[in-house]
Amino acid sequence: MRILVFFLLISSFAISKKSYQKNYFDNGQLESAGWVENGKKVKYWRYYHPNGKVKSEGHYNNGLKTKFWKLYRANGIKESEGHYEADKKIKWWIFYDENGYVNHKCQLKNNQKNGYCLMYRKQELVSAVKYSLGKKLKEWTDFKSFKKENRLRDLQ
Repeated sequence: MRILVFFLLISSFAISKKSYQKNYFDNGQLESAGWVENGKKVKYWRYYHPNGKVKSEGHYNNGLKTKFWKLYRANGIKESEGHYEADKKIKWWIFYDENGYVNHKCQLKNNQKNGYCLMYRKQELVSAVKYSLGKKLKEWTDFKSFKKENRLRDLQ
């Protein structure tokens, strides 16, 4: 019995084909690099702009984006960051302006705004909107009224 279990275990590793893959632009620059298993992206991947700067980086599981991802503009400044689950944006996502400052933060579920979206100007909170499955429920244009009507722990 032990020999059979050992043989089955070894066979399953032999069937699973895992390799590190690199893809290139026509100009010879690296376009992407990461792991592939059984024809699907797995583990950590990094993508590049044609100018060689990082475009995005994050994890895959069975060909679907998962865990924490970061996305960058062609000039290297961060554009956004947040979590994926089964290729869908979830939890808090942070979006940055062209100078790298926080522009807004949104709670997402299945790629839709679901919870709060907080808008910033010059690193100060200027307004907030509450959503439910992509539908706008309420908007606040000053922090005082927003704070009064909401428990700040809701924002975590």
